[in-house]
Amino acid sequence: MSTPTSDDYVVRAIRPEEWAAVKQLRLDALRDPVAHIAFLETFDDALARPDSFYQERATRSGEGSDTARQFVAEAPDGSWAGTVTVLIEQAGTTDWAGYPVERRQGHVVGVFVRPEHRGNGLIKTLFDAGVSWAWQQSAERVRLFVHADNARAQGAYRKAGFGPSGLVVSFSKDEAEHELEFVLER
Repeated sequence: MSTPTSDDYVVRAIRPEEWAAVKQLRLDALRDPVAHIAFLETFDDALARPDSFYQERATRSGEGSDTARQFVAEAPDGSWAGTVTVLIEQAGTTDWAGYPVERRQGHVVGVFVRPEHRGNGLIKTLFDAGVSWAWQQSAERVRLFVHADNARAQGAYRKAGFGPSGLVVSFSKDEAEHELEFVLER
């Protein structure tokens, strides 16, 4: 069998009843070798969360939600190959780092593609779905934060059209480390 291309996947929003698969994909993401700089949560913390946490997460970011949307890429065999979640941030609020949100925007979090599905354009396909949804929610831009040492992710985000805004924030796990804001303007 040939290696799948990005066209071989079905990218769609999760459904609330798929919470167990959402949980499993999150646990798998947190086992990635760069998870310690790519995610704010640890594997042990995620594993300890009750099922109700994942049920609520799947409802809040599943089909029908207008405040967050988690997209998954289904491989030809039906397995979930990757995911991206977009949160809508409202102008006039304060973000997770304490900065004012100046305009309605999408905020990409939870990006993960399984290693065997990397390098074929799938990450861009996932981002295209997330960004398109953010535009449908009247976002003026879409942003994400990436650890300064996560070169692999930075390269993928640049290929998806994002670029550094110049905003640098302290990494919440270690104040001596930094995250860079990458943005895509509408």
